[in-house]
Amino acid sequence: MATKNIIIIGAAGRDFHNFNTCFRDNPDYHVVAFTAAQIPDIAGRKYPAELAGKLYPEGIPIYAESDLERLIKELKVDECVFSYSDIPYTRVMHIGARVNTAGADFKLLGTGQSMLKSSKPVIAVGAVRTGCGKSQTSRRVIEILMKMGLKVVAVRHPMPYGNLAEQKVQRYATLDDMVKHKCTIEEMEEYEPHVARGNVIYAGVDYQAILNAAEKDPDGCDVILWDGGNNDFPFYKSDLTITVTDPHRAGHELSYYPGEITLRLADVVVINKIDTSSPENIQIVRQNITAVNPTALVVDAASPLTLDKPESIRGKRCLAIEDGPTLTHGEMKLGAGTVAAMKWGASELVDPRVYAVGKIKETFETYPNIGTLLPAMGYGKQQVADLEKTINATPCDVVVIGTPIDLNRIVKINKPTVRVTYELQEIGTPNLQMVLEAFVKKMKK
Repeated sequence: MATKNIIIIGAAGRDFHNFNTCFRDNPDYHVVAFTAAQIPDIAGRKYPAELAGKLYPEGIPIYAESDLERLIKELKVDECVFSYSDIPYTRVMHIGARVNTAGADFKLLGTGQSMLKSSKPVIAVGAVRTGCGKSQTSRRVIEILMKMGLKVVAVRHPMPYGNLAEQKVQRYATLDDMVKHKCTIEEMEEYEPHVARGNVIYAGVDYQAILNAAEKDPDGCDVILWDGGNNDFPFYKSDLTITVTDPHRAGHELSYYPGEITLRLADVVVINKIDTSSPENIQIVRQNITAVNPTALVVDAASPLTLDKPESIRGKRCLAIEDGPTLTHGEMKLGAGTVAAMKWGASELVDPRVYAVGKIKETFETYPNIGTLLPAMGYGKQQVADLEKTINATPCDVVVIGTPIDLNRIVKINKPTVRVTYELQEIGTPNLQMVLEAFVKKMKK
């Protein structure tokens, strides 16, 4: 059988994992390129030879997804493997149509080929869209398990935006580790809350090597917690799968790839944001859960807000800053900062778009429907610098920070700030305490 030429269509995450698990060291395939989308400044790099294996001594080039048709023809590509997440079904198939028209097959890899097996019990937390609340759900799960006396090691879905060879395996146990690994704002938002609570979190590029390190963590490991990214399904075969849904985007749980897969895989489905969603949207989500996964246990939850200086908002012109990916490919129109500003009596939400500069201005141009708030984009030094300039140029009385980390540590803000935090709070029963007590009891048999 002739070797097949492959392009992996990705966004610096699932694409590398699919390569590592299914194509690296496989002589039946020749991966001629990756393409990149969603994340700025990924195209133009290489997947390095140190990670690519003996079949790729020069590494593998990464191109922009916009070059797909040209690459298929010039590189005589047989198959394109779609490998990124939080994409509406219509867009997935538009990309498939481009691939098929250019002459190649269009392929999606399933859970059987890409899930790795751990020697430890694995709990996976995922979501049907970016911004549903999986991070606070992961923190809640870890909190309960730690109170039971278990050592929990979290493994986060990849965000390898720097030197890929150096990022093969990353371990975060202190805030200094984030400096050591040159973390972006997006990475800090995911890692810092775990570290601050006293548990270790791993991430990187090679998830078999990461799993091996996590299982043998020097601080001990009783349970692996897979902390998912976007709406991707887990890289590890899980003994308990928890999927978070969002009634603010009711219906998306059945219309975004691969979010429906995470819903169908779930042993437990969390309906988050019960307190701020309409009864009609909550009912849509319940019906859709029943339609595709009727045996899943359903936990109702909210993510109540806590403000460090709520008195600073009332009657003031506020700039709301939110988690970046939630607003961009997550398509949310508001976040914790916006809700807090409205709830605590802001006189006005100031529109930052006319004051945006550089890469932040480019973000608004790429995602024109973001609205009257500022995404905390920080994938590189220039984007962080442009974020700081945009904040400081926006005429407001108060900056309301709704990101998972305190931006005051990252940028110098020339105005008073209010920080908004949030944790998962289950409503009634069943709840995660009951779920995890049953899981641990079964685990110890």
